[in-house]
Amino acid sequence: MPDLFRSTGFRWALGIAAWTTVMALTMFAFVYWQTADFMREELAETLRLEVRAAAAQPAAALERVETWIAMDRHATHYAGLFGPDGTRRAGNLVALPAALPRDGDAARVDAVLDLSQGRVDDAIWAAALALPDGGTVVIAHDTDEIDRVRTTTLRALGLGLVPTLVLSGLGGLVLAGRARRRLATTEIAVAEVMRGDLGRRLPVGRANDEFDRLAGTVNRMLDEIEHLVHEVQSVGDAVAHDLRTPLTRLRARLERSREQATSVAELHAAIDQGLAWIDQTLAMVTAVLRIGEIEHGRRRAGFAPVDLGEVVREAAEFFEPVAEDKDVALSLAVAPGLPPVEGDRDLLFEAVSNLIDNAVKFTPAGGTVRVEYAAREAGRAVVVSDSGPGIPEAERAQVFRRFYRAEPARHTPGHGLGLGLVAAIARMHGFSVAADAAPGGGARFTLSCPAPPGRSRRGA
Repeated sequence: MPDLFRSTGFRWALGIAAWTTVMALTMFAFVYWQTADFMREELAETLRLEVRAAAAQPAAALERVETWIAMDRHATHYAGLFGPDGTRRAGNLVALPAALPRDGDAARVDAVLDLSQGRVDDAIWAAALALPDGGTVVIAHDTDEIDRVRTTTLRALGLGLVPTLVLSGLGGLVLAGRARRRLATTEIAVAEVMRGDLGRRLPVGRANDEFDRLAGTVNRMLDEIEHLVHEVQSVGDAVAHDLRTPLTRLRARLERSREQATSVAELHAAIDQGLAWIDQTLAMVTAVLRIGEIEHGRRRAGFAPVDLGEVVREAAEFFEPVAEDKDVALSLAVAPGLPPVEGDRDLLFEAVSNLIDNAVKFTPAGGTVRVEYAAREAGRAVVVSDSGPGIPEAERAQVFRRFYRAEPARHTPGHGLGLGLVAAIARMHGFSVAADAAPGGGARFTLSCPAPPGRSRRGA
């Protein structure tokens, strides 16, 4: 039994039944109020017309009273003609109701009635008007019809409430059962995902209701989880592959040096080479850890306004000697007066430096690298373009993955982590980075910085 009360279907059915009951009670109350009010107003208007007709002709007032009473076939009409001292002259009202005003308006009062079965105290609706001689004429009607309306309404409410509760409960169970079936299919899909089937998705109907929108949101979350899991797996494979090469070389060199070294100088050379390979391995591990730290947003709390133009100038100046040694022309164009961006200055410097380093590295001698920072329609952008071999269109979306290296880059030093670090820094700052072809050939990387909300492109 406790499981029944915890059931969503039971709670839905109970809630729908309760809500339907409240609606039925409200509807019946409104119908009764409108009907009773209409009948009271109709009766009051009739009494006002009759009492005015009787008072309009004082000589015929007695005849009007007797006619009003004679019209009654069900003992519901009452009237009375009273003298200036309140004595009854005619009618079936024993006395003039004390609380009844003599203004011709109808009101509910208690009165003593002179009926065939004797005198009876009862509540009536009555209207009274004063006559020129100081007397009073009263026209009245009992409240039985209004009371019957109330009784009939309450009886109808009682008779209709039971089937209303039954039907609303059944309707609630049907609706809850439909929702439960949808939840059951969702539970099955989630269970399969938990068992390791990351390609399983929740069913989405065509109604585009709340369940469908929720299922769509969960499916997008599962897409991201599947992507991240596959990325972690590929990163693990890449790390193992890239670590194996320097470690294998290190082990072979140490074994060879142990067996073949004939002097301290040869041992020192072997140790230096081993240290270089160890440093290479540690640099790769550090880069992986740094990307993970940035993607977790641990440095977001230290964001502050940063002059990105100054950062771009410093990064370009830092790589000028490298470009000169390689006979690569490095040019710089920074638009003045651009507003600062919110971010981490060191990370932004690292991102721009990696883009410039990547461009210089893959540009042959005699080539050019151009670095620009300018306003765009949607904000600002850092653009680094080169005259190198470029990136095939099919690989441009892949170069920002960790350890990914395009075919022209496989014979150059590196681990494929530089652009992955740029992408992580861009995501952390809410920026975007993309690769495409430079106008004159080669590759072009664009780091886009959206304008702050409420600011135009020209800034403020």
